[in-house]
Amino acid sequence: MAENMNEQYGADQIQILEGLEAVRKRPGMYIGSTSSRGLHHLVYEIVDNSVDEALAGYCSEIEVTVNEDNSITVIDNGRGIPIGINHKAGKPAVEVVFTILHAGGKFGGGGYKVSGGLHGVGASVVNALSEWLEVQIYNEGKIYKQRYERGKVMYPLKVEGECEESKTGTRVDFMPDSTIFETTEFEFDVLKNRLRETAFLTKGLKIVLIDKREKDEDGNKIEISKTFHYEGGIKEFVTYLNKSKTPLYNDILYFEGTKNKVYVEVAFQHNDGYTENIASFVNNITTPEGGTHLVGFRNALTKTFNDYARTNKILKDNDQNLTGEDIREGLTAIISIKVEEPQFEGQTKQKLGNSEARGAVESLVTEQLTYFLEQNPSVARTICEKSILAQRARDAARKARDLTRRKSSLDTMALPGKLADCSDRNPENCEIFIVEGDSAGGSAKTARSRATQAILPLRGKILNVEKARLDKILGNEEIKSMITAFGTGIYDDFDISKLRYHKIIIMTDADVDGAHIATLMLTFLYRFMPELIKQGYVYLAQPPLFKLEKNKKIWYAYSDDELSGIIEEVGRDQNNKIQRYKGLGEMDADQLWETTMNPESRILLRVNMDEDSESELDLTFTTLMGDKVEPRREFIEENAKYVKNLDI
Repeated sequence: MAENMNEQYGADQIQILEGLEAVRKRPGMYIGSTSSRGLHHLVYEIVDNSVDEALAGYCSEIEVTVNEDNSITVIDNGRGIPIGINHKAGKPAVEVVFTILHAGGKFGGGGYKVSGGLHGVGASVVNALSEWLEVQIYNEGKIYKQRYERGKVMYPLKVEGECEESKTGTRVDFMPDSTIFETTEFEFDVLKNRLRETAFLTKGLKIVLIDKREKDEDGNKIEISKTFHYEGGIKEFVTYLNKSKTPLYNDILYFEGTKNKVYVEVAFQHNDGYTENIASFVNNITTPEGGTHLVGFRNALTKTFNDYARTNKILKDNDQNLTGEDIREGLTAIISIKVEEPQFEGQTKQKLGNSEARGAVESLVTEQLTYFLEQNPSVARTICEKSILAQRARDAARKARDLTRRKSSLDTMALPGKLADCSDRNPENCEIFIVEGDSAGGSAKTARSRATQAILPLRGKILNVEKARLDKILGNEEIKSMITAFGTGIYDDFDISKLRYHKIIIMTDADVDGAHIATLMLTFLYRFMPELIKQGYVYLAQPPLFKLEKNKKIWYAYSDDELSGIIEEVGRDQNNKIQRYKGLGEMDADQLWETTMNPESRILLRVNMDEDSESELDLTFTTLMGDKVEPRREFIEENAKYVKNLDI
């Protein structure tokens, strides 16, 4: 897109809109939260400024380093933030960028045509929320530097030293303010996933992530480094997301072009699975709730494939049209658009509202997909035939789905027979335990508080929804029981307001089988009711691993470390009676209540879903629960170091 960019980028292109004082008082308003997620957003904001330089055609490499002290360094080889005096502010433009909110080259059309990040507030917000921040700019053989502490300028912009005449770029070092953030510990994997995604979306851009905090087994410092560089851009993104799946055809369909000042890039490929995985982006910002660009893509896909199927007699005269859902079965797609002034809708501002984006995507995809299908009849027929099979399964699934619908949340006649429901009818007070096995279910029913705790025992392992079509899934008794008990319905019928319990607690044994059953349940919830996870209604119970008895006193330990601590505290002698729990069924009702179900003493883990890396989450579920063995083996080997107390 470099040819569309205005090359004027001087001090006066930095426009000033308002002051910075509110950021430290209300940080959540600017970065979403002061939790770990907000902390990582600081890095993204500085990186996004460098990415804007790459989108404008001036930056080819970004290096992000997590230093030993948990500070961050971001270096790019762009043009460097302007150092000249901004005449409206009477101070250097770089100082304006870092100290005045809503100041940057992203406003007014003089700097960047398109940009990501928080629409220009990025650098100043990061500065305001950092204990200290230093910026260095390489320009015309000189290194310029300025330091800030909690947003305040420590000294005027000065020349720090010299560099090669040809060297340009910006270096930003910052230390997040520990008085503002709940944690200041950066997670390598979180940064890795986001930076990988950014590199996919900006073809040709090289991003290097370095972690200097690691040590080897002997305590020596080691440096971990990951490089992300994809000349194929979003085509390689689709390949990456489909690596645990079996593609239906070898091609990755890729279309790009500009319509009505909207630059559109689309890449997709079908696999032999049944779930749809579409990720959409605007100016490199993820749009988890989709929007007009996604609507345009779906419309183009549905119309073009139906037209092709009719013209080529794959669909006969009496056949129904394929629905979008049929055509998108097993589809992995990336839609990435660049637009000058994105407008976001909805409470969370995660849905694109620009009307011109819909027309641009629909027109471009229709035009280029029609041509591709005509040139590649075997691929076209493969997709159409899979869609027709999906259509038949959907008709069968509709009949099965009707059986899972509840006439009203009070119609207890429709509830599954094995559900021991609670008597309270206020969902905010109610919780449901999904329990593995009848014996544990029996103990849980005896132990529970009948007013607010419901128990749904499941027999054995539920169906792996990653490997089954909708009609088979909805015919499964265990899954039907869960859908009916929750009350929300699924897919188009899903209505969060009908949820009957505000805590859905998965309670399985603390062993490999239990972990597998919990993963099967989470896969089902993620695929069919993701909103339950997004809104924080899903939990994992944490039953104890050990019971220690001494002198008629009892202690419960939830990990090996905790057991060691208890033994150290009470003393190690022959009176210690240690029981290793192999399953929930080994506990009597009183023990189960005291350790796992009593709200006053239990430990629950809330299942969180980070929408910033939803495509990565989709890949994780496919890797763990899909057909391919090799990616699963690699995943387990890579992540085994994080697993504790897994009883093989």
